[in-house]
Amino acid sequence: MTSLIMIFGATGDLAHRKLFPSLYRLFERGRLNKYAVIGVARRSMSNDDFQQSVKDSVLAALGNKDNLDEFASHFYYQSHDVADSSSYAELNKLAHEIDENYQLEGNRIFYLAMAPEFFGPIALHLKSDGLTNVKGYKRLVIEKPFGHDLESAKELNKQIRTAFSEEEVYRIDHYLGKEMVRNIEVIRFANAIFEPLWNNRYISNIQITSSETLGVEERGRYYETSGALRDMLQNHMMQMVALLAMEPPIKLTTDEIRSEKVRVFRSLRTVVGDEVNDYFVRGQYGEGMMADKSVPAYRDEQMVDKESNTETFVAGKVMIDNFRWAGVPFYIRTGKRMAAKSTKIVVQFKDIPMNLYYQTEKMLNPNLLVIHIQPEEGITLHLNAKKAGGHLDAQEVKLSFANTGINAMNTPEGYEKLLYDCMRGDATNFTHWDEVAYSWAFVDKISEVWEGTKAEFPNYASGSMGPQAAEELLEKDGFFWWPVTDLDVDNCK
Repeated sequence: MTSLIMIFGATGDLAHRKLFPSLYRLFERGRLNKYAVIGVARRSMSNDDFQQSVKDSVLAALGNKDNLDEFASHFYYQSHDVADSSSYAELNKLAHEIDENYQLEGNRIFYLAMAPEFFGPIALHLKSDGLTNVKGYKRLVIEKPFGHDLESAKELNKQIRTAFSEEEVYRIDHYLGKEMVRNIEVIRFANAIFEPLWNNRYISNIQITSSETLGVEERGRYYETSGALRDMLQNHMMQMVALLAMEPPIKLTTDEIRSEKVRVFRSLRTVVGDEVNDYFVRGQYGEGMMADKSVPAYRDEQMVDKESNTETFVAGKVMIDNFRWAGVPFYIRTGKRMAAKSTKIVVQFKDIPMNLYYQTEKMLNPNLLVIHIQPEEGITLHLNAKKAGGHLDAQEVKLSFANTGINAMNTPEGYEKLLYDCMRGDATNFTHWDEVAYSWAFVDKISEVWEGTKAEFPNYASGSMGPQAAEELLEKDGFFWWPVTDLDVDNCK
């Protein structure tokens, strides 16, 4: 790929932990043909110091590499004031010099790895100060959150669209870079045993869990204005719902896949007012034990209000009112300080009309398809088979595939895949404005109710799987949450 990449916020945590190592992996794999990177940030720094920080980042993430000096030699630095047009003029001059030196054909990627309040102003300056006036392509990469609600998202989109067309805006959702999230489409549309069953005739419910063992750590100030609803559900969780529920696209192209995802968002059952508490549960962690150590409650974390009404846990029932999914609940839950770090999708199939096989006086477990996203990656199909040595006794068996060994070693990190997609102009795994707008419209109705009422927090202990109300949400429908730690991928050779 041939491109000049400008990273705004190049001295920040995201650049060091994710972007520099991901760019190196692309370089190592031979996917960066002609490239250069300009790091842009407020602090003063020489090119040599910046290149050393890039090398330190790669060493910390990937270990010692022989060709690290060659990779880092393509990195340049500019101290920059995002509100000053003269800074953009200097940046444009440097960009032209580098473009000519490396023969980058006028291709530019602007990666905004900084606070969201700067997204709009930077985009406007890039346009007004001439940095988007290039003979090659220009693309803007934006991290979440894209707005704080629907109205702020609309305003931000209006600012960005003055400088970039929708096709040039790449809104990153790093979950869409995860190997098994990308695999959802393949599992569904490349297997004849699944797609005919992928509807309300054969599926009783789908559960999506994304649990974290960490608390808010040093992100208390940000989290106080976000909460789990905006931080996780509006983007990551809703994107997984869309991939699981979408109709088969006509072709596997960006526009066709996005079109089907948008149809899912349009079909979401809106919950308003008192209905919110029937469909959604919020929680906030209290103190507890994690890895045999005592951890504080959310309200005792740094930069958190002692009477905070911010949720650190959300569970909900999402209904999709279309022909395929009518009556099938999509249960989603996400939270911090939970018992296990895990992101899993469990597709629970309906029981057969009359189950003839019993086990210890009970019906056998239903068939499950489990998609393991993190920390392990793989697929497990839970079936029932004859118990060895028994008469006609049946037991549960698991058919598993895991990305272990060589597969895991060669699995690209999510940011690596997304950066490569952006360079080659593939926006399939980035979120379109219509997806952002519909998901905000859905989430805002929940936010309005929760922000207007005081919750009884904290309501779950650190080290648990959330508040009791989340269990009751499923129990009233005759279901229960499948425990994520009991659904692990078997060790596959």
